[in-house]
Amino acid sequence: MFADDVKLYLRILNDFDIALLQSALDSLKNWADSWQLSISIDKCCILNIGKETTHTCLSISGNNLLVHASTRDLGITISSDLSPTQHINDIVAKAHKRALAILRTFVSRDVGLLTRAYIVYVRPLLEYNSVTWSLYTLQDIEAVERVQRRFTKRLSGLNKHVVISGTSKMPRSTQPRITSPIYRFNLVLQDCLWAR
Repeated sequence: MFADDVKLYLRILNDFDIALLQSALDSLKNWADSWQLSISIDKCCILNIGKETTHTCLSISGNNLLVHASTRDLGITISSDLSPTQHINDIVAKAHKRALAILRTFVSRDVGLLTRAYIVYVRPLLEYNSVTWSLYTLQDIEAVERVQRRFTKRLSGLNKHVVISGTSKMPRSTQPRITSPIYRFNLVLQDCLWAR
């Protein structure tokens, strides 16, 4: 249990395991009733993790729970195959929108101000809980780096200073992880900001 979130996990191998999980759900409902807490059943779901999916019919208070292919948990999108790609696509889309909003809303074209705004408003989206969804596919790495590249291309005077090597030409063993593009971005921005 975290704050008001509860997760029940069980490895299901047979019908007995399904009955055991249903029993745990019933116990949770009884506990919530005894403490006069309500369970938001529309936010409850079943997420089968792994290659083998079992068709389970679980319910809380007679309401059947829906089986989802992915779900959000504490800001992270978790898919049934535990791949971070869907989460990365979500955060990259939000980061692009926020970066473009910064460029549209700020009247000033001061590079220092805009890069600080990027660091404050965009980077937290890309870095939030990154230990959980560490990048390992070239597609995901490039998607995250593209946010930074697209933003810095639109900054006058900064685009000639920022050099981000293309990851597609790197051997797989030296491909950067999430900390690498952010670290390089920090170094370049610090040099540019201190030089002003």
